[in-house]
Amino acid sequence: MAIVETVLGLILIVLFSNLVNHYFQWLPVSLVQIFLGTLATLIFNLKIDLDASWFLLLFIAPLLYNDGRRFPRKELWKLKGAIFNNAILLVFLTMLIGGFLITLLIPKLPLPVGIALAAVLAPTDPVAVHSISKQVKLPDNILHLVSGESLINDASGLIGFKYALAVAVTGYFSLTHAVGDFFYVAIMGSIAGLILIGIVILAIEWLVVKGFNDVVFNTVLQVAVPFIIYLITEKYLHASGVIAVVVAGVFFASQRNNFVSVQPEINLVTERTWDIIVYLLNGTMFAILGVELPVAMQGAIQSDQVDTLRAFWLVGGVWLILLLIRVAWTFIYQLFDQQHESWRFRLRIALISGFSGVRGAITMAGALTIPVQIADGSAFPERSLVLFIAAGVIILSMVMAIIALPLFAGKSLAIQTRGANADLDANKSLLIEEEDDDSTDKTDKNETVVENLLSLNQAKLYLLKNAVRSLEEQRRQHNQLAVYQLILEYQYLIKRLEIVEEQAVGDSGIVQDELDLNRVAIKGELRELQRLYQTNQIREKIYLRYKKALAKQLKGINRGTTLPQFGLALNLRLSGRKIYRHFLIRWGTPQDEKYMVEVRLAERALAKAAIKTLSEYLRKPDVNEQAFNREAIYHLIIRYRSLIEKQKKQQENQLDPAVYQQQLRNLHLRSISVQRISLQYLIEQGYLDRRAAVALRQYINHEENLLLRVSSV
Repeated sequence: MAIVETVLGLILIVLFSNLVNHYFQWLPVSLVQIFLGTLATLIFNLKIDLDASWFLLLFIAPLLYNDGRRFPRKELWKLKGAIFNNAILLVFLTMLIGGFLITLLIPKLPLPVGIALAAVLAPTDPVAVHSISKQVKLPDNILHLVSGESLINDASGLIGFKYALAVAVTGYFSLTHAVGDFFYVAIMGSIAGLILIGIVILAIEWLVVKGFNDVVFNTVLQVAVPFIIYLITEKYLHASGVIAVVVAGVFFASQRNNFVSVQPEINLVTERTWDIIVYLLNGTMFAILGVELPVAMQGAIQSDQVDTLRAFWLVGGVWLILLLIRVAWTFIYQLFDQQHESWRFRLRIALISGFSGVRGAITMAGALTIPVQIADGSAFPERSLVLFIAAGVIILSMVMAIIALPLFAGKSLAIQTRGANADLDANKSLLIEEEDDDSTDKTDKNETVVENLLSLNQAKLYLLKNAVRSLEEQRRQHNQLAVYQLILEYQYLIKRLEIVEEQAVGDSGIVQDELDLNRVAIKGELRELQRLYQTNQIREKIYLRYKKALAKQLKGINRGTTLPQFGLALNLRLSGRKIYRHFLIRWGTPQDEKYMVEVRLAERALAKAAIKTLSEYLRKPDVNEQAFNREAIYHLIIRYRSLIEKQKKQQENQLDPAVYQQQLRNLHLRSISVQRISLQYLIEQGYLDRRAAVALRQYINHEENLLLRVSSV
């Protein structure tokens, strides 16, 4: 019962602190939560057995996983060098230099204890940064750097603290063992995160393909991911669960578009659930920090061996040491930047970076794991003073950030870190548009809805087909690739719905049609591949590679397996191919460049041959074109045209990822608008009952909301 009361009390503190922050916005919510937690301890004698292992599992793992999911991937890659340096090198530099200076400041503190104290104070806490700087506009590079390094420095700081503490307790240290252990826990943690989240993504995709759209089940599955990954990595692999959940979060975000448009309601509910979880965990974490502060400071205040006033001065001294190390590191790091900025500008950036390095709950959780005794049974040296300094530096770093950041950064909008509001003229020759393409790749523009009342799936098909037609109307020379990609996504939904409708009447036409048409197209590709090789347009290596791949696809089709339309396995293969090509283009020889030209030639020629073969096949007198499902035909044509357009863009170096993503977003928003207009038509004409109309309107709203949320990441 005491646990239930404690949990409810912490939730009340979180709610009340945010209420206070609403009316007193100048007062950082994190400090309010710490104050209320401390007050609850003093009045109600509230105690929480803060075990670092469960604290990392219940609080740090989900929060860092959510950080990885929502961190701007473009910025993460752009600042990879600075983030790595701050998260790894700066942490260990702070440990060594900071630990040495701390022992000079406190002579009676053994060097291993000083290093341990510096290590546990090294990780920064972006939760605290966000909370104390809602009215501060940090420069984007500083904002993303502080957020990015916090994804990793928790792990490096805790690892350093672990070994420094071991030396303080046992007096033994092995550099070889420590370095080897660090690389093991880091590399194995990264691998474990990739593999485990890969399994989760494959499971989600399998559920999507099977049509299992239970919102609650999928939401619980995705929310449970960081806890499972952390636990498996830490308990069974003895690696860094922190790194594992960060890698998992970043990789999940990179693969989210595979199924985000297929199940918008599930993804939207999942995001809202994460909003609630992050809201509670952030607040509870600082409330617990407030509860533990009296425990950490009590020993030093009551001890006759520690001068309380001097202890406060030591807190300021240790904080100043950490600040100077971070400021100096940032200033020196900028000297290697190619931008020619004045020393005053660089000093300002360094000071902003220094003051934004706020310490938080991970520091307190680590400090409280310091044992009472060392190996020989004697008391741990200056344990009370170390806990007092750790707690004091947390509070002082927050207070100083409140005072200094507005002076150096100015006032503006809230920054977005953890805990923030978790809130495309057609090229006819290239596309091989035949005079009768309308019979193979376009839906009937005169199609009308049936006179009877439509089912939910029938109405959704009508909306999606109208969205596809609107995309075709918006297709221009500059946005064809984005149009084709979005049409493919809608076509996947259309095919799924038509399969459901066919299964309802005991038919499987669309599946068989897709198999038959794919077989025809691949045979056309094989003939074109043979022609390219025999005319010496491609080398033998490329010929054998594509022949093997096409033969494998044809074998799968003959077994009744349709080609994958999306998925992790497909994306991994394409990503590997992309990395290999990038390597050849950037570091390869002229011979390699010729190889890539031949690869692009082969892919475009095979796609064109597939479209031509399909067109010729459907015009045969003995083939009844009308017997084939129109969506199966259309989907194949669009898929090949998308491939042709992509190869064209890459060959001409016109594929700008930022422009492409903006085209996708604008086209998607317009197609959603078309769906909304189509729904209104169905409602006005009486083709839908009230329940179906509400469900479809919710579906469209979910798709739009999710698109806006994802595009903001």
